[in-house]
Order: sequence, then structure tokens, then C-alpha cells
Amino acid sequence: QWHLEEFGGGSVEAGGSLALSCRITGRTYPTYCMGWFRQTPGKERKEREPVALIDSEGKTRYADSMKGRVGISATRDNVYLQMVSLKPEDTAMYICTAEYLRLCSPDEIFGNGAGFVTWGQGTQVSVSS
Repeated sequence: QWHLEEFGGGSVEAGGSLALSCRITGRTYPTYCMGWFRQTPGKERKEREPVALIDSEGKTRYADSMKGRVGISATRDNVYLQMVSLKPEDTAMYICTAEYLRLCSPDEIFGNGAGFVTWGQGTQVSVSS
């Protein structure tokens, strides 16, 4: 139904910042739940870690691992992630996801994204020490 494409990954030194964006094309709706997850090499899709979620009511949720260092924002066709004070352990493939016609549930920030069907291909973030 829709296609997601991420932009903005790259390599930075520890303490640096990156801004990621995700463009969504296809038939979108004003009610949505969108988010970012990350996946490190050697881990399976079911081991994806949540980073941040946002819904169309403006409710944001952040994983403890990045709380205070990340901000998420969105429109119905885009979702953005601002990351600061990056650490080497933040190195991962960052993948965006979106679901329409529903809001985010509170426990989704603790899961692996199983409730999301459509994903982007991901953008690599590498943080060197």
C-alpha cells in the first residue's frame, strides 16, 4: 500500500549528531503510528530494537536506550529522527515504519515492531569512538 525510504544515515564520531528522514509514498491517511527501530548486524528482524514512536495525536515515546538524545517528529507522509550525543553502541541500521488508520499503543515502544507490516530498507548509522 505504501513505500518507505530512509535518508540521512552516515558516519560520525562519538558525541556527534545525525538527522534521519523517511519519506512515505502511496495512499496515506491522517491517522497514523510511525516510528524508528534499529537492527545491528547478526541480529534477526525479531530482534529489532525500538528507538522512537509518534502518532498523529502527537504522542511520542522513546526507548530508554536513547531517551534524552533523540527526537521524533512526523507528518502523514514523512517521519524524522534527530539524534544527538551519539555513542558507538548506537551503531546500527535504522529502519522506519508506518501504520495508518491507528494510533500507537503504549507497549509498542518496548517491542520489536511486530505490529508493523510495512518497513523501509533502512539507513546505516555508524558511530566511531
